[in-house]
Amino acid sequence: MEGKVALVSGAARGQGRNHALRLAEEGADIIAFDVAAAVPAQGAPAATPADLAETVRLVEDRDRRIVATRADVRDPDAVAELVERGVAELGGLDVVIANAGIQGNPGPAASTSPADWQAVIDTNLTGVFHTVRPAIPHLIARGGGSIVITSSSIGLRSVPNLAPYGAAKAGLTGLMRTLALELAEHSIRVNTVNPTTVGTPMLLNPVNFGLFRPDLEDPTEEDVRPVYRTLNALPVAYLDPDDISNAVLFLASDEGRYITGVALPVDAGYAVK
Repeated sequence: MEGKVALVSGAARGQGRNHALRLAEEGADIIAFDVAAAVPAQGAPAATPADLAETVRLVEDRDRRIVATRADVRDPDAVAELVERGVAELGGLDVVIANAGIQGNPGPAASTSPADWQAVIDTNLTGVFHTVRPAIPHLIARGGGSIVITSSSIGLRSVPNLAPYGAAKAGLTGLMRTLALELAEHSIRVNTVNPTTVGTPMLLNPVNFGLFRPDLEDPTEEDVRPVYRTLNALPVAYLDPDDISNAVLFLASDEGRYITGVALPVDAGYAVK
């Protein structure tokens, strides 16, 4: 990734921060953003401005440049402004990691409010469009590049009680394949990575603990670990963020130069179970 510039959404913590740091370790400069605040139907504790500041510090500790700001993927103007500023300061754009997303409030589809449905779709599906759209002209100007979209294993095999999330993540497959066809002539590759459970705050929080162990009044991580384990074919409750970043780096780098239009499960066998 030496000499390349990567845009990462949802970079304040979790998988987004991990991807930014891994790309920086491999030589990339970073354009990063995160809403770093609570949003409707988030379904998990929100990231904070301090989290985003820590991402900036960690990238700079790796002797790489970073342009970062708070921006909501639901706001196309804010995202486009950051992309333009980042490209101007860092000299171009080669890679897009469209990672920002929310879980939503768990519950049956029949009990999901229209507002909660819209909040998840706006962030997880439309927000990816808002991230990718302003980046495309800059990738074309570089003579090619890579777009990696964070979908989910739930986009490949659904679960109950997360209808907005599952619908959005499945929708990303269609968006990815369309973009792969449209952008191939410009040597721009487009893929999704589809993780199973990953040990980040989006998974390891009281909302999810209650979702997976409704029989307990105040379940803990230890209480839900055996249930998480049943989701995956391989004997693991959840993956480390590095496991996903390894796949993201491969798809973003020249080592994956002829891979496009692929939904890549990094899911311990979740999708085939």
